[in-house]
Amino acid sequence: MVGLKPTDIPPTATVKFLGAGMAACIADLCTFPLDTAKVRLQIQGESKPTKSVKTIHYKGVFGTITTMVRTEGPTSLYNGLVAGLQRQMSFASIRIGLYDSVKQFYTSPGSENAGVLTRLLAGCTTGAMAVTCAQPTDVVKVRFQAHVRLMDGTKKYNGTVDAYKTIAKEEGVRGLWKGTLPNITRNAIVNCGEMVTYDLLKELLLKYHLMADTFPCHFIAAFGAGFCATVVASPVDVVKTRYMNSTPGQYRNAFNCMLTMVILEGPTAFYKG
Repeated sequence: MVGLKPTDIPPTATVKFLGAGMAACIADLCTFPLDTAKVRLQIQGESKPTKSVKTIHYKGVFGTITTMVRTEGPTSLYNGLVAGLQRQMSFASIRIGLYDSVKQFYTSPGSENAGVLTRLLAGCTTGAMAVTCAQPTDVVKVRFQAHVRLMDGTKKYNGTVDAYKTIAKEEGVRGLWKGTLPNITRNAIVNCGEMVTYDLLKELLLKYHLMADTFPCHFIAAFGAGFCATVVASPVDVVKTRYMNSTPGQYRNAFNCMLTMVILEGPTAFYKG
């Protein structure tokens, strides 16, 4: 019986584009509760408690998940899932699926391997393109995840389509692109810290014959890259989440959001969630 072997023909840009989006959607289905918990932790302490949510306090990722299930029901962990999947299909498809093609575009003719600067430029380019296209889906996803709806509470939006319409109506079309700049900044950091680190780690593992080009090698490289990117990008991620979820007039801009957070909560707030 002949085993499965990798083909010598590299996948096309279309295959990479669709494959990256589908893979990201599958991953999102598994990790969405963790992402929702992260959003709740990031916005905690931002505003004064109201009568409906004054008793709710989140402690840690799993404590947040437990509290949400108890007060809002298990389905609350998947608030905004539709927008999340829309985001992954548009965002991950561009950010990951087009990375190799853009990297080749920036690589000088005759060069066998792309340099670090070329990879950084390619990562930032695909990240900016992805954010610009997917920002409305990200805004809606965060709004759903951040909304605290108790068992007998009312919904903020009547579905994903209604959320797009309501935000555009109340805040203007620009409201759907709220927080684009901090999101581009965050994703530039993530792309530089994650995709470039992934490339370099995998090349080192293969170059020194520490591992074969198989799943374990990819997993180790991805784990190391993800850890580095999370540590570096967390401050910008918190600012991005808070600014996208903010009401009109709450912050003048993303920089004002950052300053307000530091003054009221201290620098440790950058690592909430």
